[in-house]
Amino acid sequence: MARTESNMLPLGTKAPDFLLPDTVSGKMIKLSDIPSSKATVIMFICNHCPFVIHLHDGLKSLINNYQNKKINFIAISANDVNNYPEDSPEKMKLLFSKLGFTFPYLYDESQSIAKAYDAACTPDFYIFNNALELAYRGQFDSSRPGNNIPVTGKNLRSALDDLLANNPVSTEQSPSLGCNIKWKE
Repeated sequence: MARTESNMLPLGTKAPDFLLPDTVSGKMIKLSDIPSSKATVIMFICNHCPFVIHLHDGLKSLINNYQNKKINFIAISANDVNNYPEDSPEKMKLLFSKLGFTFPYLYDESQSIAKAYDAACTPDFYIFNNALELAYRGQFDSSRPGNNIPVTGKNLRSALDDLLANNPVSTEQSPSLGCNIKWKE
């Protein structure tokens, strides 16, 4: 598995808007149509990446803790499904159903949104404040497949707790590490 780090989009960057199909609901989702009064977490993930699979339970726990606190969660997959059919929209929907996730899982077929966010890997996490300005980008926590560090979501939790308390988010942020996004040739 390729080990690729986040590109670390500059803090304060305004979230690029998008209009993408949600593989879960079948609806088109536009970021500007689903604002949060607290924060929005946008994550670039995919079905087959072992780094993402490693986080499934921890992600479920984090989302269960924060979704009812007016935190929006949006997942986006931008992988080339011609070369990685396990990341197809149909399989994306099946995975979210199996995991019991209740947030949008969007498909970026053109890969233009992943490029607009300067996403590099899966998983790649971004937290935007209520004005859709980037407050955090980087890792979920320090756990990786095989490193025996428990999955806690420590880094995301800390940033979300700061935003919920109206405190500044620490600028000491570590890049995520995962599989590279599977770009079309």
